[in-house]
Amino acid sequence: MKAVLLTREYPPDVYGGAGVHVEYLARELARLLEVEVRCFGPRRPEPDPREPSVRAFEPWAALGGDDAAVLRVLSVDLAMASGLEGASLVHSHTWYANFAGHLAKVLHGLPHVVTTHSLEPLRPWKAEQLGRGGYALTRFIERTALEHADAVIAVSQGMRADILEVYPQLDPARVRVILNGIDADEYAPDDGTDVLRHHGVDPDRPSVIFVGRITHQKGVTHLLDAASMFDPGAQIVLCAGAPDTPEIAEEVSSKVRALQEARDGVIWIREMLPKPSVIQLLTRATAFVCPSIYEPLGIVNLEAMACETAVVATAVGGIPEVVVHGETGLLVPFEAGVDRGPADPEALARDLAGAVNELLADPTRAEVMGKTGRQRVLERFTWREVAAQTVALYRELLEER
Repeated sequence: MKAVLLTREYPPDVYGGAGVHVEYLARELARLLEVEVRCFGPRRPEPDPREPSVRAFEPWAALGGDDAAVLRVLSVDLAMASGLEGASLVHSHTWYANFAGHLAKVLHGLPHVVTTHSLEPLRPWKAEQLGRGGYALTRFIERTALEHADAVIAVSQGMRADILEVYPQLDPARVRVILNGIDADEYAPDDGTDVLRHHGVDPDRPSVIFVGRITHQKGVTHLLDAASMFDPGAQIVLCAGAPDTPEIAEEVSSKVRALQEARDGVIWIREMLPKPSVIQLLTRATAFVCPSIYEPLGIVNLEAMACETAVVATAVGGIPEVVVHGETGLLVPFEAGVDRGPADPEALARDLAGAVNELLADPTRAEVMGKTGRQRVLERFTWREVAAQTVALYRELLEER
């Protein structure tokens, strides 16, 4: 059996949870069957013989203009869908690669598996990034791929419910839940201080950390509103970059400036840090905060838990399937408004601040939550189990043919 994984992101170009997912899933799948990864970008170096083979594709240079962003994605998809001789099936990740999977199914008769890391109709703010026409096209791509896929993998029960609500014509039997995983050997506590000191974080003061992209989905602006109410003795560490739009970049910059003027210990790290640096920052934090307004699962919560750090998170999507309230962290209620943002942003900020301050006031409790979180990761969220369930699904689909 040969599986071809179709993805936008793959090392060294990984910037989001979907890319992390594909990186580790491909590695584990390669222990069980032949795997080829097809991704966006320049040619990758030859992989280790034990790793999946990789083919990278760049968009057509002839496509230009303000309306060409999504068309450039489709040009890569066209290239990805060609030359699939010897493949048993294709497995696409995110709308960026979904159309390649759909074309492979139609053109070559290959089973198409889709893993949903988010749903375009539930992210209306993407219209700001892609323009209304581009956003309409991404929704068309996703809908076409999911409605015709042989199987759709949801990364949480919450995500499965969203899929069936947004796409009610899908046969529920074709929508399977396979939770995300984490490499707990790599993401393990690091009690060093060199990374902290390099970035100006005082290892002797409590700290609250956020790690993520600057997008509406990740709720960074709501976190910054909450941070003004955090215990003044705590540091605030923001590992936040890659803004979706100039507008949200300026909004976040303005809020950070105001926060830095009002209190000390506000550290904003804008560059994408290597994993070992993130691991040390997570380990030494009193609490990790995930203020997302939409989150199918949230691998970053698993990363924090694996580093024995308590989590404060909004109770959205699949997060309650990861973070156990009162045991591995604290969950904050979230009510969506008409634009899928918080119905009451001020209440959300107060609730986030209250939960963070609760842990800052009781560091022993936060420490116990962190250790409990790592144990939960070890018991329930491993990439080896994710790969085993994925291969079982592949075999089921091939046996049906």
